[in-house]
Amino acid sequence: MKTHAPAESESTAIVQSLALHGGADDATPEVELAELARARAFAEPLLNGHTLDTGEEAFTHAEGVAAILRTMGAAPSMQAAAYLVYAGDFLNRPDEVVAKAFGASYAGLVINTRRLFAIGRAAREATVLHERQAEQTERVRKMLLAFSRDLRVVLLRLASRLQTLRWFAAGKRECPAPLAREALQVFAPLANRLGIWQIKWELEDLSFRFLQPEDYKRVASLLDGKRIEREREVEAARRRLAVALAGQGLQAEVRGRSKHLYSIWKKMQAKGLDFDRVLDVRALRVIVATLPDCYAALSRVHELYRALPGEFDDYIARPKSNGYQSLHTVVQDGDGRAIEVQIRTREMHEHAEHGVAAHWAYKEAGARGAGGVSAEGEFEARVAEARKKVLHQLLAWERDYSAHAAEGAAGAGFDDRIYVFTPQATIVELAAGATPIDFAYSVHTELGHRCRGARVDGAMWPLNKPLASGQTVEITAAKDGGPSLDWLNPEQGYLQTPRARAKVRAWFNALAQQATIARGRDAVEKLLQREGKTALKLVDLSAQLGFRSAEALFEVVGKDELSLRSIEALLRPAEPAPTPDEVIARRRPRTENPSGGVLVVGVDSLLTSLARCCRPAPPDPIGGYVTRGRGVAIHRRDCSDFRELQVRAPERVIAVAWGGAGAAARAGKGGAEPLYPVDVIVEASDRQGLLRDISEVFAKEKMNVSGVKTQTLRDGPGGVAWMTFTVDVTDVAALPQVLARVAQIGGVRAARRK
Repeated sequence: MKTHAPAESESTAIVQSLALHGGADDATPEVELAELARARAFAEPLLNGHTLDTGEEAFTHAEGVAAILRTMGAAPSMQAAAYLVYAGDFLNRPDEVVAKAFGASYAGLVINTRRLFAIGRAAREATVLHERQAEQTERVRKMLLAFSRDLRVVLLRLASRLQTLRWFAAGKRECPAPLAREALQVFAPLANRLGIWQIKWELEDLSFRFLQPEDYKRVASLLDGKRIEREREVEAARRRLAVALAGQGLQAEVRGRSKHLYSIWKKMQAKGLDFDRVLDVRALRVIVATLPDCYAALSRVHELYRALPGEFDDYIARPKSNGYQSLHTVVQDGDGRAIEVQIRTREMHEHAEHGVAAHWAYKEAGARGAGGVSAEGEFEARVAEARKKVLHQLLAWERDYSAHAAEGAAGAGFDDRIYVFTPQATIVELAAGATPIDFAYSVHTELGHRCRGARVDGAMWPLNKPLASGQTVEITAAKDGGPSLDWLNPEQGYLQTPRARAKVRAWFNALAQQATIARGRDAVEKLLQREGKTALKLVDLSAQLGFRSAEALFEVVGKDELSLRSIEALLRPAEPAPTPDEVIARRRPRTENPSGGVLVVGVDSLLTSLARCCRPAPPDPIGGYVTRGRGVAIHRRDCSDFRELQVRAPERVIAVAWGGAGAAARAGKGGAEPLYPVDVIVEASDRQGLLRDISEVFAKEKMNVSGVKTQTLRDGPGGVAWMTFTVDVTDVAALPQVLARVAQIGGVRAARRK
């Protein structure tokens, strides 16, 4: 019987490929049957007398798994692998023993399947908060697929879980809830995504039976016949419709299916329907060649059966938001039973199966309200692509698996993610190549900051060594402290994920900001003490200066972006502008020029001083500000303090220029060229000898260092050094070249003029 897509078409492709192709290249059916007999004989003495953790005898379980695979038409080599997988539990070196006795292909299949068993056990034992259970379940599904490069491994795993549920059902034993829940939430959706529908519906029905026995019995009693009877009814309706369409000259593929118990119950719950309102217990799907054929087929369906009013949807004229297109109608057969009929073209069908409207995608994503997990996203798109590339071409892939794996045909798109466990068996998804520190930051930011060591699968693990899927990672953390600067060094490989690197940088930025704020607070408080304004509230002072908080003021002061002179000007009464007589009274003889050659344009030889906030030097563009009692203060024109003074008292700003001619004249008479102090800021990774190395560069460039202020922010073995050098220069033209040489010193991150 043909079934509702994507059920049997893809499932048949899988089992036929497994039936036609064995584990070894060019193996004949006779050779494969001999391998099956040999594998069974090999496993039987190892398994006899042993039981699984469920209580089922190990050899009986292996026999059951092989029988399920045989019923599905799987190759004898697959059935042989079922025996070898369980025999591996009782071998010291299963990979070596199986490889030697049966070949590397069998050994790889056995090892990968046993790894999936271990993952399942760990996931069932996980203690995950209820509100994150859906996320955890989805990660388990993703990890299972990421592990399963060879889809034969998935088939073996699914058949194993189906055999376990069958064993509990046959013996009328009580199945443990975690086993049934895992089958329902992980393995059934996985089978659905891979199109292995016949396993999917049986896993769902058996899980439903164990988890909600009362609901199961109620739904079963509501159905008017056993499954086999319903399937016969659907098959009869399918044949009748196929003949009727062919009689109209329509080339159509008609598929039928009988909805299983769990699907009926889930629809009743999600939509709040009574059983009588579930109209797709029996359903047919018609696939035709063209759009006009869709409506011609619809007309023939309504001629053949009586349409139920209000149960017709034209998703071709009005597609769903995800692009899904199809005609949906519900009709009644001669006995009054409802049958849902879907009609679409082949192109529409392909989009529904493999596009954003794929059957598994809208079924799972749409069930969010009924406890489902969203199936949207990049990973799901890759799963859909893998289905088209692998499942629909599995006949060729099965024989040439190794070549296809190298080309990315199998498991394509899963190489960029790994899935590891916390000690509580919660699954964490990371980028491939992630380290224990990346893992720690993924779990919690504070755990990442305090990470000091790691154990992987119980053994010590270097913090810069990449992790692999399936490992259990335990972080050793300090009670307090923060990250190391070495973690940001890409050559040492401690961090591989942008998220973790961003968190480490944010920690150091916050640390530097705190130090800057503390430095600014100290400077402001000392200024208030000198001015006798300690009673002034810092919040009020900040507001008067235009800052939203005191910390914002401290930060700009600590960065030297705001001079304390600006705060002094606010604290002191406004000074009246000097009269012309006062300006003339402060003149000096032309021969004296204490500012080192500064000439006040239009006024001869005023008393001048270089502002310490910006330390101007030739050939900086400069401006002058007439102060009270201290002459003219010379600022760089880009100085923030000077711009503020221009706004506050523009009448006191005068034009000035460097007195280059006077300086040259003095140099020609044997006098020394004037020197100007300039502040240089250096940021570097702290180390021994750093100050000496920087000072040597200035000495080689014949620049006198007249002052040094240093501050180091330390945490752990490393630290960040902030240095301010005051150097004397005749002009600043050569300064960029000197700073470039300073930046080349080991550990120096930046060197700039203040």
